[in-house]
Amino acid sequence: MSNPLMRRLALGFAACAGLLGASSAGAVTAPILVVEVDSGKVIYAQGATDPWFPASITKLMTAYVALDLVRQGKVSLDSLITISAAAAAEPPSKMGFRPGTQLTLDNALKIIMVKSANDVAWAIGENLGGSIEGFSALMNETAARIGMRESRWTNPNGLPDARQWTSARDMAVLGRALIRDFPDSRGLFSISAIQFGKSIMANHNGLLGRYAGADGMKTGFICSGGFNVVSSATRNGRRLITVVMGQPSARERDLKASDLFDYGFGQSTGWTAQTLESLPASAISEPPDLRPYICDRKKPMPVDEGPGAIAGNTDSSNAQILAAAALPGSALALATLNNGAMRGRALPARAPLQPIPVWIGRDPAEGAIALNAQAEADKAERAQTLAAARKARLDTVAARREAAKEARQAQMKGGAKTPEVKKALARGKAAVPSTASAYAPVEATPVMEGAPKLKVNTLRKPAAKVQPKAAKPEAKAETKPVKAAPKSATKSAAKPAGRSAKAAEDE
Repeated sequence: MSNPLMRRLALGFAACAGLLGASSAGAVTAPILVVEVDSGKVIYAQGATDPWFPASITKLMTAYVALDLVRQGKVSLDSLITISAAAAAEPPSKMGFRPGTQLTLDNALKIIMVKSANDVAWAIGENLGGSIEGFSALMNETAARIGMRESRWTNPNGLPDARQWTSARDMAVLGRALIRDFPDSRGLFSISAIQFGKSIMANHNGLLGRYAGADGMKTGFICSGGFNVVSSATRNGRRLITVVMGQPSARERDLKASDLFDYGFGQSTGWTAQTLESLPASAISEPPDLRPYICDRKKPMPVDEGPGAIAGNTDSSNAQILAAAALPGSALALATLNNGAMRGRALPARAPLQPIPVWIGRDPAEGAIALNAQAEADKAERAQTLAAARKARLDTVAARREAAKEARQAQMKGGAKTPEVKKALARGKAAVPSTASAYAPVEATPVMEGAPKLKVNTLRKPAAKVQPKAAKPEAKAETKPVKAAPKSATKSAAKPAGRSAKAAEDE
């Protein structure tokens, strides 16, 4: 036996021991199921009837109800679906259509199967059921009629709701019913991509275009339920459905589904094999909540990666080797439940996408007109938003400037008219309050009688520039002593000085 084979077997048995130990401690077992479509016989099942949060694989149930209403003649694929305000408000994944947008039921179904748009699925429920509650009632009635036992439906898009759950068995029953009852619509579940306007959106199903024979159906993810998939594949005219739930990532979900297909196509079903109807009921009364394990706040929020989930070269021999080395059940558990065995493995690069066009309105021409109108409306709205933001900024700047101007005026006014300044001027004190100007006139300074009088210039504004050459001789004239003048001359000289002081105070 080769060393790689020994390493894989050792890894598998170690995983099995860990799984058993975890089970004894009360760990959650993720549901998995492989079933033959034509016979309904079970090839492998684990936790197949345990209740589980479905996430967006709910949209398979929505599609069945819609197609059933078409078959009954109550609606047609050309019937228009109107996006309501409530539908437009649904969280992503979504198309982002505005309230009032209309599209055909046919395009709506293609969009929810590929893009998994929650807003469009909600609109389907409102339009076909009259309300979400009415459509949920149709979902539950239809589920019971086609043999689903563990499912409870409250909304058409699979967004988190503690009251809504299903099981791997029920989703396999639904998958078989879709293939059996609507053969003309089988292509709906194998579309690799859609094109809306200039946007191309690839299918989230990572098996399409990667796993040989894969031809549907739907993926889903919420934190409480993990990564789920209901997938179908055909080889040599034999079709299988595989259901994988509760996986920690889209990559592991897709790899485990491929292992299940490899194992299933290598097995034959005898007359003693279990059927979906004979699977025993679960001992679990309600779905486990995987949120603490799937959406750890210390790590980035996981997403359903879709086309970019897995790439590289495939090595699907793990399931085949283990199946040959042990009993089928334990070998499959070793191949599909050991997350550590997924490391370093990948499916092939995806085949080129073949987008299917979808549009709003009744036909592509009407859709193009509506898209152009919506683009113009979006452009006008953006321009209006930018203009409003610019006006708000200009108003803010103007208000700040006006406030600063008023503050300066109030400061200047307060410094010139305060009682302290007036008292200082009246008493002739040399000290000037701090609010007064630093350019106080020389004439305002008291001069003692008999002291030499200096020749001074009149008060000038601070901004005025003084010529250096003119200042030099003027300084000499100021420092030159002056003889005392007669009393009459002193009195006559005091008059212009008083006028200068008065003029200085007014200024």
